[in-house]
Amino acid sequence: MILLKLASKSLFNRKASVLLSVLTIAISVMMLLSIERVRVDAKSSFANTISGTDLIVGARTGDIQLLLASVFRIGHMNNGVSWQSYQAISSKRGVAWSIPLSLGDAHKGFAVIGTDLSYFEHFRYAKKQPLRFAQGHAFAGVNDVVLGADVARSLGYQLGDNIVVAHGMGNTSFQQHDDNPLTIVGILAPTGTPVDKSVHVPLKAIELMHGSAQAPDSHEHEHDEHTTHPSEHHEHGQHHEHKHASHQDLVGTPKQISAFLLGFDSPLYSLQVRHNINQYQAEPLMAIMPTVTLSQLWEMLAIVEKILLLFSLVVVSVSLLGMLTTLLANLSQRRRELAILRSVGAKPWHIFSLMSIEAVLISVIGTALGCGLFYAAMWASQSLLQAHAGISLSITPLSGYELSLVAGIIIAGWIVGILPAARAYFYSLNDGMSIKT
Repeated sequence: MILLKLASKSLFNRKASVLLSVLTIAISVMMLLSIERVRVDAKSSFANTISGTDLIVGARTGDIQLLLASVFRIGHMNNGVSWQSYQAISSKRGVAWSIPLSLGDAHKGFAVIGTDLSYFEHFRYAKKQPLRFAQGHAFAGVNDVVLGADVARSLGYQLGDNIVVAHGMGNTSFQQHDDNPLTIVGILAPTGTPVDKSVHVPLKAIELMHGSAQAPDSHEHEHDEHTTHPSEHHEHGQHHEHKHASHQDLVGTPKQISAFLLGFDSPLYSLQVRHNINQYQAEPLMAIMPTVTLSQLWEMLAIVEKILLLFSLVVVSVSLLGMLTTLLANLSQRRRELAILRSVGAKPWHIFSLMSIEAVLISVIGTALGCGLFYAAMWASQSLLQAHAGISLSITPLSGYELSLVAGIIIAGWIVGILPAARAYFYSLNDGMSIKT
């Protein structure tokens, strides 16, 4: 206890140099814990993006490319899936539900997803959590639109506002569909997934915007209007309403979609259907299992994780070496202090213990400050990472692994402090109770 008190007073007496060592250790601890927390939460956020989906089906391409495009809205689909193939596969035995997805449009940088009501009924994220509405309801008409939480918050939209969708992904818009404004009827609750950054519209709206469904025989309608007999003028209003209704109804079955999600009654069915899809004769298709493909994606990113961890460990090592340099530099200036301690009865092992305790105190104070900076950084960057990277940071107590990292830094600090402590020990033996020159 006396040595601890003496070490504390000694550090306070050299507060300028000690503070520098404490700050370098604190910054390195903050970086190490931040990188580890972001790595874990990023992996968790990716894994929680989709849950309960057994297969993702799309045109034949790479597994990861299909996953990124259909789930994370990253990249583009090179080809589509015909509606006939979608219906044929969705009707196979064992298929519990299916969700069609039509991609390729955007609204002010946010991806537009063409789908149907099965999306809101069957799509799951995290641990099979369903989508919930913060406001409004699912689309009921061809001109309705449902926004993700981030879209509504970033653009300041409310229920009843009208928006216009553009052809082209991201911030690049090749064509504005100004003739088909959509009305916001629902806003989803936050999920921490790409759903928050998506604009959901009916498949019929996608077909209407792309002009793949047109009212038939438009010239015939014009001819009929010009040749209508006077006795038929009273039917003009009914004829106009019928023409409008036909235009809405004709925006029906799409020709193709980008991809679709499948859920099965049993995992055995998913394996069988996946094999059949990969051997599909009507068109080149492929089916992937999201959990397996996510694992492959993280295996590809494993080298990045190792580099980040190595970088943070290098920073910690540099900070500990800085502490060692400071202790060694001050040691020669403290030989008189050590001699005074010997004169009042301190033994060489007391000197060794005193120097070791000082190194441990610097490490403990530095790591404690680093933990505080870590939580401050997490709190400050939580909304930023959620908005721009889709990573949901968890501000929770340190995990067992993180505590082991902190303990490792303190132990490393003590080991680093052994060298100046050993030199102080031999100084005290050589100098005795006075400095020998």
